[in-house]
Amino acid sequence: MNVWIGFLINLQFFTVFPIKKQLPMERKYMHRAIQTFPLVGLLLGLIMGGALYVLVEWTPFSSLAIAFFLWVLTIALTGGLHLDGWIDASDAFFSYQDKERRLEIMKDSRTGAFGVISVIVLLAARFLFIYEIVERFNEWTAFLIIALPLLSKCVMGYLLIRMPLAKEEGLGAFFQQAVKKSSLPIYGLYLLASLAIALVIDVKLLVLYASMCLAALLFLLYLKRKITSWFGGITGDVLGASVEGVELWLWLILWLLHYFAMG
Repeated sequence: MNVWIGFLINLQFFTVFPIKKQLPMERKYMHRAIQTFPLVGLLLGLIMGGALYVLVEWTPFSSLAIAFFLWVLTIALTGGLHLDGWIDASDAFFSYQDKERRLEIMKDSRTGAFGVISVIVLLAARFLFIYEIVERFNEWTAFLIIALPLLSKCVMGYLLIRMPLAKEEGLGAFFQQAVKKSSLPIYGLYLLASLAIALVIDVKLLVLYASMCLAALLFLLYLKRKITSWFGGITGDVLGASVEGVELWLWLILWLLHYFAMG
C-alpha cells in the first residue's frame, strides 16, 4: 500500500494524470515516492512508445505529423513541469552570476531572454531528433523510447538522493527530507530488470539499450560534478532542468543509434 501511495504522489506531482484524491505526505510515503520515480518514467515511456507504434503501424499519417504528435506528447504528459525548471535554471545559469545570485534568479517568477532562447533551442532540437527517428522507425524504436524517461527519472532520483540541497525550501527540499539509504539500491534493480528484459527480447536490443544506459550514466557523472559549482546544490528547478537535459541527450543518442547502429 505504501508503494502504491508513493506512486500516486508522483503521478500527482509530475504528470497531468488527474489524481484528485488527497494523498498523505508523511515521510514513509514520500520515501516510496522517491523509490518509484523510475516507474513513473516507465509509464510515460510506455505511453510514448505505444503511441508512436500505433501511429506508425496503424494510421496513414505522415512522418512529420507523427513526429509532431509525439513531440507534443512529451510536453503534455508532464504539463511542462520540467520545462519550467529548464527555463528558470537557464536564466540563472546564463546570468553568469555567483551561486547566491543564481538562486535568487531561479526564484523570480519572471522569465528572462536566456530562458526563452534556451527552451526554444531545446524543443527545436527535440523535434529534429524525433522527426528523424520516426523517419527511420524500425522494430526496436518503440522499445528504446520507452526506456528514455525511465532513465531520466533514475538520474533525477539519484541527484535527489546523493546531492546536497542549495536551499532548505522548495520541491527539492520537500522530497529530500524523506530520503533514506535504502532509496538508491532499488534503482539498480530497475536497471538490471530492464536490461534482463531487453536480453530476453533480443541481444541487439540489449546492446542498444545498454548504450543508452551508458550515455545516461556519463551525463549523470557530468551533472554530479557541475551542479554544486553552478548552483551550490539541487533545487526543484535544477532537478527539472536535469530531467530535460538528460532526455535531450538521450534523444540525441537514440537519433545517432538510428543512423549508425539501427540502419
